[in-house]
Amino acid sequence: MEAWLYIYTLKMPKTELKNYLHLHFLVFIWGFTAILGALISIDAIPLVWYRMLFAAIFVFIYFVIKKRSLKIDTKAFLKFLISGIIIAVHWIFFFSAIKVANVSVALIALSTGALFTSFIEPLFFRRRINFLELLFGTVVISGLYLILDVEGDYTLGIIYALIASFLSVLFTVLNGLYVRKYTAEVISFYQLLFGVGFITLYIFATTGFSLDKFSLNPSDFIYLLILSSICTAYAFIVSVKIMKTLTPYTIILTLNLEPVYGIILAVIIFGEKEKMSTQFYIGGAIILLIVIINGIIKNKKKTII
Repeated sequence: MEAWLYIYTLKMPKTELKNYLHLHFLVFIWGFTAILGALISIDAIPLVWYRMLFAAIFVFIYFVIKKRSLKIDTKAFLKFLISGIIIAVHWIFFFSAIKVANVSVALIALSTGALFTSFIEPLFFRRRINFLELLFGTVVISGLYLILDVEGDYTLGIIYALIASFLSVLFTVLNGLYVRKYTAEVISFYQLLFGVGFITLYIFATTGFSLDKFSLNPSDFIYLLILSSICTAYAFIVSVKIMKTLTPYTIILTLNLEPVYGIILAVIIFGEKEKMSTQFYIGGAIILLIVIINGIIKNKKKTII
């Protein structure tokens, strides 16, 4: 795998290589996001509300300092509204998966993104569905079956993570279209703003804001600041910029390293709580192996072309 990555990066143009390496750094940050989600004591919905609110404020401050315009047209408004809601719901399901299961389960199930991409990306970029990708998708499902078969107590967490995985792919593909016309900073600000707006309306329409659910202890506040600034505002803007040079499939493929980083960090930080059965790791290894093989095949095809 290391040899393939070395050869792959050598063939890249300098700008693309820089963005590819930057993407790996972002994946590490996102792996740490799962750790922060487990450390923060509040439930998933208030957690995401705080995350998006703080991140939107950070991005707005950036616009004020840089003296840039936030003006958008009606079409952009609707696009960012839809994608903002998608990323908000994605984060809610992702953190819910961590809360009802654990970091390892949520991240392994989230690595099914490549499978969803093989169905979604052709619809938006008008290419045929690849039979090999469907075959790989079937193998990925077998890996998930192994995990479900032995970790039945985490079924709900896996379902939540699979929904989060689908929404993540949909969001990434949509942003792959948006970056052709709009800047990363504008896209990020409005998606975060509309996302927190959507959650606010949902809370008012259901349970309402209550002090017990939204109260933060000092450690929660610190973790949320890290989560919203580095893991959201910074990572959000940079990831959208990267989409200008890397394809959605390349991004989703690289994102599948997130479980590797996240699980290693989780075992180090949380210890026994994150240690799973041998069958779980076999199922997870199958999923990650298919992703790597698929990446190698994609790279060979590009080289031949």
